[in-house]
Amino acid sequence: MVEEYQYLLDDVPYIDDTPKELNETVGDLLDLMTNAHALAVFYHLFCEKRPLRFSELEGAIDVTPKVLSQRLAELTDAGLVSRRSYDEIPPRVEYEPTTKARELDPAFQFLYAWAARYGSERRTD
Repeated sequence: MVEEYQYLLDDVPYIDDTPKELNETVGDLLDLMTNAHALAVFYHLFCEKRPLRFSELEGAIDVTPKVLSQRLAELTDAGLVSRRSYDEIPPRVEYEPTTKARELDPAFQFLYAWAARYGSERRTD
């Protein structure tokens, strides 16, 4: 799976040689993703492989509706989550990762691999 995203590394300097502008962009992404529950939203959207309704995300994540709404708005504004509303009664709104967000999949794959390898270890200090 990771190999299909190899093109993302084309013409990108090694991390030690990264220009300041790129470091700022990475910092912005990290700021966004480390907001409360942002990674949990991403995790559920990636794992389900289908659009999810607000209520499904709310049920899957221990989060207040206000915070979930804020995270979804931030991720949507950043172009990482798409929001589709349907003209139905009751109203239906679905969220899913954008193509741009799906390019983060290798990063999540490495996190999953790390968790599979070390997840059974627990800190004792």
